[in-house]
Amino acid sequence: MNYRAEPAFQDRSRVINEALEKNRQTAFLSHSHKDYELVRRVQAFLRDNGWNVYVDWQDESMPTSTNRETAKKIKDKILKLDWFLFLATQNSMVSRWCPWEIGYADGVKPISNIIVIPTTDQSGKTHGSEYLDLYRRIEHGSSPTKSAYAVFDPRAQRGTFLESIHR
Repeated sequence: MNYRAEPAFQDRSRVINEALEKNRQTAFLSHSHKDYELVRRVQAFLRDNGWNVYVDWQDESMPTSTNRETAKKIKDKILKLDWFLFLATQNSMVSRWCPWEIGYADGVKPISNIIVIPTTDQSGKTHGSEYLDLYRRIEHGSSPTKSAYAVFDPRAQRGTFLESIHR
């Protein structure tokens, strides 16, 4: 399914460029286009936590059909933005592009700037391959004074609250 930019997202590249100029957190969200509604919710959640998140189908400069230019633009965004986020869903795990994107990110970004957003289906199954366990992940966490989403290192019991994450 091919999605075109919606009016609210037409200037998404401009928003990301402004965020970079103002030294705000920016992120590339790797996802399956089949998870359209979930992507929109994740993007809104992260925006509410101070992040500017790039989603390729919101970028009007992207070619309408996938080609070499698509790959170049994706690589440029992954390299340019602060963070690489991988939305691990059943759809992204069988995607042809998502594993390629995280592989590329692994080669050009510090491992500390790659974060997996795991999902669980209705049967309780968490989606993701073994290689995703190499990266930090966003999960719900709590402290004696707070309960919110946090970023955890692989196999760590302690995390850093999302709003406290810095480049």
